[in-house]
Amino acid sequence: MSNIAEERNHGEIMVIMTALMMAMLLAALDQTIVSTALPKIASDLHGLSKYSWVATAYLLTSAVSTPLYGKVSDMYGRKKIFQGAIIIFLIGSALCGLSQNMTQLIFFRGLQGIGAGGLMTLVLAVVGDVVPPRQRGRYQGYFGGVFAVASVIGPLLGGLFTDHLSWRWVFYVNLPLGILALAAIASRLHLPVKRTPHRVDYAGAGLLAISVVSLLLATVWGGVDYPWGSTQIIGLFVGSLASALLFIWRETKAAEPILPLRLFRNDIFRVSVLLSMLVGVVMFGAIIFLPEYQQLVRGDSATKSGLMLLPLVLGVVGGSMGSGRTITKLGRYRMFPIIGTVLLTISFYLFSHLAFATNRVVIGVWMFILGLGVGMVMPVLTLAVQNGVDRKDLGTATSSVTFFRSIGASLGTAFFGAIVINRLTYHLQQALPAPEASKIASGLNHSTAGLQALPPQQVHVVLSAFAAAFGDVFLIGIPFAAVAFIVTLFLKEAPLSATTRSVAEGEGFEIHPKD
Repeated sequence: MSNIAEERNHGEIMVIMTALMMAMLLAALDQTIVSTALPKIASDLHGLSKYSWVATAYLLTSAVSTPLYGKVSDMYGRKKIFQGAIIIFLIGSALCGLSQNMTQLIFFRGLQGIGAGGLMTLVLAVVGDVVPPRQRGRYQGYFGGVFAVASVIGPLLGGLFTDHLSWRWVFYVNLPLGILALAAIASRLHLPVKRTPHRVDYAGAGLLAISVVSLLLATVWGGVDYPWGSTQIIGLFVGSLASALLFIWRETKAAEPILPLRLFRNDIFRVSVLLSMLVGVVMFGAIIFLPEYQQLVRGDSATKSGLMLLPLVLGVVGGSMGSGRTITKLGRYRMFPIIGTVLLTISFYLFSHLAFATNRVVIGVWMFILGLGVGMVMPVLTLAVQNGVDRKDLGTATSSVTFFRSIGASLGTAFFGAIVINRLTYHLQQALPAPEASKIASGLNHSTAGLQALPPQQVHVVLSAFAAAFGDVFLIGIPFAAVAFIVTLFLKEAPLSATTRSVAEGEGFEIHPKD
């Protein structure tokens, strides 16, 4: 039996971490930088009716490809698959920048999403390959910082590029970053590759794709393009459920399942993916409305609203890096998701009091608490799963955490988005005559541009109703955060290994020379 991997010192690991953080920055930045430029893109390409599909295409393909990357990288080796994902992402980025109409842009965003699905998953899987579990929390905390930085500089860069250069640069900016990441990975990342028979479960991947696409389309279209009770939306939900059941059946028969069902017999894996989905619902489904509150209710520009998220960023960085270093020191991780979900629940209670004139300093404190909770939960779930499964399943397990978080984020965004619209109508009806309130609410469901045509006194009423609706989102989110806390109580503490060897006793692989 050969050694799985040589142990690396801190300097060697940091060289690899720098390359990985550049790769993750590509995907994280793309989630925030494009949103600022979308109105200008839709105007230039004459495609306002297809506006939402620019984001939806990326979301669909990245979510569907995530579990496939985990499995294939376990089979063929991490490095080459990782490099392939970056190349696909860069090709998609270049083509997005060259798009001449919305149809082209939507198609190329889908291609870009296929690459992005591998970036997020394989970065964390490579960390599992090169860093022992006992040290892993220390390094994974850096990636929380990458996400936090991207959430601030994304809107800023998007606004600057759109106003002073061209919206096409929100895609072109990926090219130099990606080339640097590819060069660093090619020269510095050396991983052993195991020899195993290769059989990809294409039928299982297809069923999973159908299930996920149907589910996400239902949540994106529901209440916007079609009523929730319409034949189209119900049909998509039924199709998603049927495909999911067929996928489960298929995974019991496949020789190389995309998502081995035996992993769900692992208590740590089962609890972590459930918790990841719940936190995805809470975190992405509600945090997405904070910039909207800043821009719509407080009248901030996209650039300023990005800066106003700085307390949230500091909280995420402090929570992820602080918990990571403490885990490395103590060798224990269970306490941090528990504390983190308590902080999430408290912050949601505080944000449920959001109003038109809430003091900005107070909002900043609430954001810091929210970010601190997020930073203590998300990196630890990946660490717990990687430490709790056999090495041969490391990529699949890591991608599963990312996949279920993506599903939770999609569901949360759709669910809380529907709540905002519903509660906005309710609060308007409390302040204005019913016919007038319904007319205003109907117009705002399609565009907020009509606000400028309203009398000043009505504008104040509408903005106050929006603020109250945003507060209701967090109020309704409290039970989800509380359930996440309860789930953390079932997360088991497993000893963190001090080496990068497999968790399973006596398990080894036949090794290629390093790639």
